[in-house]
Amino acid sequence: VQLQASGGGLVQAGGSLRLSCAVAGFTLDYYALGWFRQVPGKEREGVSSISSYGGRTYYADSVKGRFTISRANAKNTVYLQMNSLKPEDTAVYYCAAGVPYSGSYVPVRIDEYEYWGQGTLVTVSS
Repeated sequence: VQLQASGGGLVQAGGSLRLSCAVAGFTLDYYALGWFRQVPGKEREGVSSISSYGGRTYYADSVKGRFTISRANAKNTVYLQMNSLKPEDTAVYYCAAGVPYSGSYVPVRIDEYEYWGQGTLVTVSS
């Protein structure tokens, strides 16, 4: 099982990035998916999640209205579109998969996720 996150980089405040997470080793269709981020010295925090079925989503208050999570099951890929980026969005972003066969349930806790990608760094300059 492998999750490969990509799409991070350096962007100016107000700019956009799209993160991708390609999954190999299992069928994405049955899993809920999430994006988390972590700043050195701080705990990893949930950014956004999407259910395995029905497209229900969760967004942290800090990113609501700016970030959009989506999934392309046929491509075994999950995306995070990030718009209007702020310096405080700077972090390593991780994708994760978990809670198979959970229908419309949207997991938000770190311990609900079984598989994790390696992280991609997003740096937003002011």
